[in-house]
This record gives sequence, structure tokens and C-alpha cells, in this order.
Amino acid sequence: MDVKTLCLGVLSRGDATGYEIKKQCEEGPFAYFYAAGFGSIYPALTTLKNDSLISVKEVAQDSKPAKKVYSITTNGRLAFIRALQEPPAPDRLRSDFLFTMFFGQLLPAKETDRLIAERLDMLHQRLNEMAECHHPDMPGGESFALGYGMAVYKAAADYLDSHRHELVGAALRNEMPRVASVTSEKKVKV
Repeated sequence: MDVKTLCLGVLSRGDATGYEIKKQCEEGPFAYFYAAGFGSIYPALTTLKNDSLISVKEVAQDSKPAKKVYSITTNGRLAFIRALQEPPAPDRLRSDFLFTMFFGQLLPAKETDRLIAERLDMLHQRLNEMAECHHPDMPGGESFALGYGMAVYKAAADYLDSHRHELVGAALRNEMPRVASVTSEKKVKV
């Protein structure tokens, strides 16, 4: 997926400004799919406009410059549907948490345990937020994506609950040689 397809997706749900599109990518439902900033959104909107896939109108504002409101065109909606039919690229998971856990046995056991506890709290908080988003008249695709996201977060929380002790134990075992080494150094100096 590229930013142009993302913009078409946001606009398929209703007219929006560039700022509103970015907000959907940061805090809205699209935040879970794709990250996009102004540096990629505005060039994508320009290309989409030049290709007649979206239209733009300027709306006057009191004491402010006019804002540009973008709308998807019929050709844009067709292009969006064609893009949705392309096979999606494999998901890429990038996680600072997983990087840290990759080396978790090198940390003090208490620190590893604290980081896992914080991640569990975050996962449960997100699950609660996602559950609050669900409503009975939600479109089928949105409901499906929300349910899938909740299943992924629940699986992550279950994994951390079930396997936390393994990494904390590895960190404890890694601490033992350091404690023994420090103790023997003190004996030598005496």
C-alpha cells in the first residue's frame, strides 16, 4: 500500500483536509495500518488531484487562510477499489519493545519484568479502547478489522502472561554469574 491509496481510503469515508487525513493516520482507525506525515500526504494529494482521482475546494475561514477540503471522485473510488484488489504486501512488524525483549536476558530481571508489565498494561488499555470503538452499525470491514486487531492484542497479552517467567528467569540466570564474579573479586581484594 502507498500513501495515495491511504488517502483514497480516508476520503472514501468522507471529505477531509490534509490535516484531518494526517489525524486519521495518527489517532484514528488508520493509525493501526500505516504511518503517514504531511511530507508524504500532501504530495500524494497533489498527484491524486492531477490524476482526477480527487477534487479539492477551498473553504473560507474567519481570520484564517482558506482551507482545502479534498473529496474522492468516481474515478478515485474505482481506483481505490482496484488498489484493494491487489495482493497486500506481507505485514512488517517493527517494535522497540520486541527489540528490547530480544536482549531482555541482558537486563536486570526486575527491569525485564517491569517492561513486560508495562507492555501488558498498554495492551489491556488498547483492548479496552478498541472494545469501546465497536458499535452494532459499524460497517462489516471495519468490524472485521477491529476484531482482528483485538485478537492480535489479546494473543500478545496472553503470550506475555504465559511466557513472562521464561525471559525473567533467563535474566536472573544471567545475573548469577555477575553476582558470583563481584563476590569473588571482593574476596580476592581482602
